[in-house]
Amino acid sequence: MQPEPTAELRHRTVEAPAGRLHLVEQGTGPLVLLVHGFPESWYSWRRQLPALAAAGHRAVAIDVRGYGRSSKPEAIDAYRMLDLVEDNLAVVRALGEENAVVVGHDWGSSIAAASALLHPEVFRAVGLLSVPYAPPGGPRPSEIFAQIGGLEQEFYVSYFQEPGRAEAEIEPDVRGWLAGFYAALSADTMPAPGEPDPHFVTHGGRLRDRFPTGVLPAWLSEDDLDVYAGEFERTGITGALNRYRNMGRDWEELVPHRGAPIKQPSLFIGGALDASTTWMSDAIDAYPTTLPGLSASHLLDGCGHWIQQERPEEVNRLLTGWLATLRG
Repeated sequence: MQPEPTAELRHRTVEAPAGRLHLVEQGTGPLVLLVHGFPESWYSWRRQLPALAAAGHRAVAIDVRGYGRSSKPEAIDAYRMLDLVEDNLAVVRALGEENAVVVGHDWGSSIAAASALLHPEVFRAVGLLSVPYAPPGGPRPSEIFAQIGGLEQEFYVSYFQEPGRAEAEIEPDVRGWLAGFYAALSADTMPAPGEPDPHFVTHGGRLRDRFPTGVLPAWLSEDDLDVYAGEFERTGITGALNRYRNMGRDWEELVPHRGAPIKQPSLFIGGALDASTTWMSDAIDAYPTTLPGLSASHLLDGCGHWIQQERPEEVNRLLTGWLATLRG
């Protein structure tokens, strides 16, 4: 029988550079820090917390700054990668720990990777879900995204850049927008091959014009959707979107680390139907160089982007098996 996903969860806030960070923890043992992506919250790890706790770990899922009950600075540049790494350090210190394994999904994967890259003395291992590790460097992000969009449509990351633009689409109907976005990137509800790609916006259109309507993916109940929507209806979406608005700044600030590998033990789990793994297949192929400490790289067949929610049991098995190897 599956443990109740919200049983024995401990909510608390800790001091951090942004003000406060809200976290949820379960279990005792070596610290595993869980970092969510867009547009989610600590709740996206609800199926991992009890499994990691049962395996003998202190599992801690945070609300990234700008999300949930964590502080939401007004300045756009308060959401730069270097600040988010400092938040992770602050959590480890506030919990009285010397080190942690950091695991992230989506933007959380990038934040986890940067944390491990910049502070290997604290983050002793790193697990990456959905978004592969690509070392800092390469062309300026804005140039890449412009090329992806082309003349007829705009890439969603470019669409998110202008403050207020995506907010005007999302905030009048947060629940409906989130339902469509989650469905668009889930294996069982995503548009079929050949249908308009929901990662792009037609000029003058909206991102949600290409979302599925009237259907929820199997992993997302109405109650789950209420939790996510309730957080963003209360806080707004700007803090979450500001992460995207710092990609150029991150590119400049991480210049000293261009091409740098992450040498600690690492794990990658992606969905075979996730655009993140198909578009970034070259990054996965480069893992022998960029992740020399890689234990394994897994692509789950028939799985979309929300991997730890679409396939919780499989992800839990892979995570706990990998974490067990770190204790030897």
